[in-house]
Amino acid sequence: MEPRIQYCTTSDGVGIAWAEAGQGPALLECSGTPWTHVQELFAMWGASFEAFFRLFRMVTFDARGTGMSERDVAGVSVETLLLDAQAVIDAAKLDRFIVLADPGSILAFSTCLRLAIEYPERVTHVVVESPFQNVREIADTSMGKAGLALAELDWAAFLQTLFRVLIGWDAASSEIVEAYVAAVGGWVDQPIGIQYVRAMYNVDVSDLLPQVRQPTLVLRNDPYFVPARCCQRFAAKIPGAQFRQYSDPTYVQGAELIRAFVAQSPSPLPHDAPAASPFRTVLFTDIVGHTEMMRRLGDERGRAVLREHERITREVLKANGGTEVKTMGDGFMASFGSVTKAVECAIALQRAFAERDSSARPEALEGLSVRVGLNAGEPIEEEGDLFGATVILASRIAANADGGEILVADTVRGLCSGKGFLFADRGEFVAKGFEEPVRVYEVRWRE
Repeated sequence: MEPRIQYCTTSDGVGIAWAEAGQGPALLECSGTPWTHVQELFAMWGASFEAFFRLFRMVTFDARGTGMSERDVAGVSVETLLLDAQAVIDAAKLDRFIVLADPGSILAFSTCLRLAIEYPERVTHVVVESPFQNVREIADTSMGKAGLALAELDWAAFLQTLFRVLIGWDAASSEIVEAYVAAVGGWVDQPIGIQYVRAMYNVDVSDLLPQVRQPTLVLRNDPYFVPARCCQRFAAKIPGAQFRQYSDPTYVQGAELIRAFVAQSPSPLPHDAPAASPFRTVLFTDIVGHTEMMRRLGDERGRAVLREHERITREVLKANGGTEVKTMGDGFMASFGSVTKAVECAIALQRAFAERDSSARPEALEGLSVRVGLNAGEPIEEEGDLFGATVILASRIAANADGGEILVADTVRGLCSGKGFLFADRGEFVAKGFEEPVRVYEVRWRE
């Protein structure tokens, strides 16, 4: 059965090639970007795709910059991948569908999980093959040791090594391996390919896993470079997820395993079911130049300004569903169950402070400038307070902002994809107490 190849346009104007074939429940495949080509892959994996076409209406696509999609693009990221997938979902009119992430592709895992969280009423089941949460988990494998370094050093050698050595396919896959090696160099141009490879090494999906409410199947096809322990840890973080290991170099068995899983799975967990883990977005505010302001205004007037700051902050937190954890005199710590609400609250805070300070009323804020920082994760909760790396990093991010700014961790920015917020990349910095640099983004809030 030949797939029907079509085109759609993303919300930011990029042309995306997508294909569909088969009958049955709709299944959206998130391919192993950037090694995708909606036409040539069908030819290479004919038996596997035919098995899916007999059981599902399968929809797949090439991300921007790859395969048959628009190749002349400015840049790529996990956010652009989500935009590409959303355009295909709309074009294919996928009202209820299964999402499937290709083996060993952390970019596919990221897109798959984000779609499940973004569309809880439309995504019915989640299936991921040979997953891991971040590259640190596979640091002891050949892929973890050599992937990015080799790609940046010698792109041609990387492509050869990737499919002949790093992925770990055995001799039974030799025909497919050779087909990949011969074709993949034409599927993505080197500059975009390296951008995608770098993105792979910066993605961490661990914070997304507890938010998935759909029945989830975690598969591992042996042999493959992803250790079984990584797949098991991945499955353990998703409420009710099943783990299944099998061995099939043709990947034909996968379609039947998914069909059986869908047939016997319970209904998706209700949208308002209690979270399986304490996932929170943590927000810190901090008054810039607090000590200088108190010295300039004196205790009485300075305290009046602080009271006004506290009143505004508490009103905005309440209006946006935030929980005040504590106040530190010149700032607040708050938490949110929704990352979107947290960012909306940060914007509302900055606008409220700016509006109040521009007024001519006596209670104006005397030029008070507030910086805001946000991070998302699973903090430790004890007696109404929050602790742990998520909280510490949120505080460090706030301290790195300028007055009137909102800075967020890459995790927050990723979870807000498609929500209409405007972000500007502010680069990386090494937060005190952390070994790895963190990339932060400024939220543009001024109208």
